[in-house]
Amino acid sequence: MSKSQKTTRRIGIHLSIAGGVTRAVESALELGINTLQVFLKSPSQWVGPRIAADEARRFRKLVRNAGILVFAHAGYLINLAATSDNYRQRAVTSMLDEMDRAALLGIDWLVVHPGSHGGAGVGEGIRRAADSLNCVLKKSGNRRTSILLETTAGQGHSLGARFEELFAMIDTSRQPARLGVCIDTCHIFAAGYDFSRKKTCGSIIDEYHRIIGLERLRLIHLNDSKKDAGSRVDRHEHIGAGCIGKAGFRALLGDPRLEEIPTVLETPKVNGLEADRMNLSTIYSLIEKRCKSPRR
Repeated sequence: MSKSQKTTRRIGIHLSIAGGVTRAVESALELGINTLQVFLKSPSQWVGPRIAADEARRFRKLVRNAGILVFAHAGYLINLAATSDNYRQRAVTSMLDEMDRAALLGIDWLVVHPGSHGGAGVGEGIRRAADSLNCVLKKSGNRRTSILLETTAGQGHSLGARFEELFAMIDTSRQPARLGVCIDTCHIFAAGYDFSRKKTCGSIIDEYHRIIGLERLRLIHLNDSKKDAGSRVDRHEHIGAGCIGKAGFRALLGDPRLEEIPTVLETPKVNGLEADRMNLSTIYSLIEKRCKSPRR
């Protein structure tokens, strides 16, 4: 029995859809994981080829039979807080396309970066992002898929580096029930939330719950960080090989409040699935040690 079968926790990986979306599910089955995240088209392009109906049916069947929980991640060009009205409209149009693709594949959650205020200021950026989100949710005929706002490292003018910024976007939404949060461990660490020790990790989860509420936390991206806490630089690293270290992930994974939250690895890719297997093994070993250690 593989380590992935020894835990009921939702642990997965972001996998490539090169060759079609079903290829990602096949890779997930090969890795023995129960959670998956995919792009729905190239993340660096506004437009992508349509997903054929037969491929979508095969995808849904594979996912259903395997019991895999799937998340989608929106493209990187989308900036819901853009200062240019034309650019922001293009971002809204792209989000609507992503929502349609997610619905076709039966995916309930679409992760998106909140965007950059482009120098207009955090308050104005939050207002623009919230307006864009309202527009997307109003215009989308897809009532199945909801949106997860991802925490960011705060690089440049990026929004979402502070929990308060994400709360403000949700709080001003006309459809808050369709908005949730995705915490990225590299991003929050680089933004200054140093959870590399058990004591600080617990305090950060307390702070998140006080500001946003754990009921809105739907996904955690597991990534170590190449850069120090507070660097505001987004550079992912293999689990345990970066500045967060194994102790930080042991503390995070060991917090009982997070046991039901699905997790997805977005660590660097090396030699096909080789690095994914390595990072999965590290995560499973941290969970295993936590379970074997005496409760205090």
